Amino acid sequence: MGIRTMPWSEWIELDSTYPHWQRVRKFRVRTRGHDAVRVLPAREDESVKVQSGAWAAKELVYELAEYLPRRYPSSFRITRLPNGAPAPSIGGIPLAWGRQQPVKTIEAVETGENFDLGVLESLDDVEMGEEAMRITAMLVQEDMAIMIEGTDGKYYFQAGAICIPGFWRMRDKIGMHLDDIHLSGNVPQFKEKLQTSMERFFKRMPVDKPVIRNNYFMQTCKPSQVPHADGEPRLDVEEECASDIDPEELGWSESTNGPEDTFLHGHGHAAQPAPYLAPSTLRLRSERQTLRRLPRTGAIIFGIRTYLFKIEELARERGVANRLASAVRSWPDDVGVYKGRKMYRDVLLNYLDECAARDGNIGAEEEGRGYPF
Repeated sequence: MGIRTMPWSEWIELDSTYPHWQRVRKFRVRTRGHDAVRVLPAREDESVKVQSGAWAAKELVYELAEYLPRRYPSSFRITRLPNGAPAPSIGGIPLAWGRQQPVKTIEAVETGENFDLGVLESLDDVEMGEEAMRITAMLVQEDMAIMIEGTDGKYYFQAGAICIPGFWRMRDKIGMHLDDIHLSGNVPQFKEKLQTSMERFFKRMPVDKPVIRNNYFMQTCKPSQVPHADGEPRLDVEEECASDIDPEELGWSESTNGPEDTFLHGHGHAAQPAPYLAPSTLRLRSERQTLRRLPRTGAIIFGIRTYLFKIEELARERGVANRLASAVRSWPDDVGVYKGRKMYRDVLLNYLDECAARDGNIGAEEEGRGYPF
């Protein structure tokens, strides 16, 4: 699974791209509806019973409201309910850390958006959960998926704020249990090597031991366009399109996977190679994935923090071109298919090889010398 222990200080990561990413996320929430934010009601049928994702969504947003101003005190401001006011709770346990009153409002300083968590008290079940997930989406750069254990012992995808998936759609996976999510997505070697260990890990995961892992893909984006006169697109203009708001294709990688609404689940990298496929339009897309269990509901939160790097910029780092080319060549055939290597292989590898030659092929032979070698 490639997981490692996650320090609590690394649960949520913010960087200088925060304002732009939040514009993209807000646009996606506004235009994609349940494809971006969704909470399922409780499921009860002959085979399994699974709780609604709503209460875990509420617990998640209150966890973020406590965590963010502690971790990033200059980026978030909160107010708390006055002493003596009724405290929102789950199972009789107040939604606050320590002996303080729960958070009433939280403001994201860089975007100027202020969210009143009290509104959740006037909503019921799914509606409450979806408002909690909308607030979550506007607070952090991570996408969040909520996994809840069913009576059959399997974990089900019951809620999500999935604004920038890039390569998959929430509509194709929500409601599925962990195994079906991976099997339907044709994840290489999942059944043979990962299924049993992942099931066991989810069932045994304690509250106090979050974990983290990373992956990476390649994607193409359209060539850079001339920027707007005012420097930024306006989200209140209905005619504004995804290519204006999201030129790097953070939300959906149309250049790589084709149109989002006609995407065939399990068949990624299905678009024809774009005529503008070139080193300048290639990106390395990396996901920083975290897993933690919530203390009150017991739900597992799957966080997905995405990063996009221009291949041309990466290749300027001495030794990186040779290493990246070696990594792409080393993928087994099934991994190469899953990552769409056929689409961009020749353009990418030819460029990286040229850069490596200029570097003097620095790479594996420099293993012992530390970063960047």
